[in-house]
Amino acid sequence: MVTSGTVVALLFLAAAASLLPQASAVPGGVVAVPIDAPADARPVATLDGARTMVLRDGDRWLAIVGIPLDTKPGRLELVVGQGGKVTRIGFDVAAKQYDVQKLKVAPSQVNLSKADLERTERERTKIRAALRTYTDRLPETLRLQPPVPGERSSSYGLRRFFNDQPRSPHTGMDIAAPAGTPIAAPAAGTVVDAGDYFFNGNTVVLDHGSGLVTMYCHLSRTDVKPGDAVAAGDTLGAVGATGRVTGPHLHFGVTLNGTMVDPALFLPASPP
Repeated sequence: MVTSGTVVALLFLAAAASLLPQASAVPGGVVAVPIDAPADARPVATLDGARTMVLRDGDRWLAIVGIPLDTKPGRLELVVGQGGKVTRIGFDVAAKQYDVQKLKVAPSQVNLSKADLERTERERTKIRAALRTYTDRLPETLRLQPPVPGERSSSYGLRRFFNDQPRSPHTGMDIAAPAGTPIAAPAAGTVVDAGDYFFNGNTVVLDHGSGLVTMYCHLSRTDVKPGDAVAAGDTLGAVGATGRVTGPHLHFGVTLNGTMVDPALFLPASPP
């Protein structure tokens, strides 16, 4: 039986689906995978065990799937459960070559002491848990507003070298802005983490619902705490240069189904 609450939810889903992120079937990209299932029963879809967002789009369901940056080109399978049945839906991932970035930072931020290594491992576990947050509610929108004005780098996916030593690829977007610039929430959400981390500096993590999570790093200050509900445009903190950085800027990250994806796919085109 379709309840009034179900009808409202389906209408909301359809409205949200009209503002999808840009599709890009490459490592670090986002794809919308059609699912054939009854309109009154939202299916559950997972990729490598991580639950993905599912929206209603007209007469079909869509799984909005983030593709891990380390994915090799080829075929991936989405596992869909609905009405006690499990099906698999394949989609193809194309290759993408990301650039190289070389940075100079303080040697103590590359060759870590034992105490710093232990700290960063604890912090990595905590941050990973925050970024994998999945709440069974829908985001108000999948098209985000820029959290700060400024020139956006195309730095997502860069293979990074710190002091000529290789490190993990860059999994966010750097936005140039003066220290102290207010950072606005790009959409409504709930603060799931706010803290000071070795690499990320002062950091805020927002849960927008259904696996859409955003992260803001290197802040000079934070104006929110875990559990706070924020509306689009609310101030989260201010741009700074805390953590491992070469100067003031905002590191902006976007996660879908627990994987960091290219934030540019969710933002309006950058002004000339």
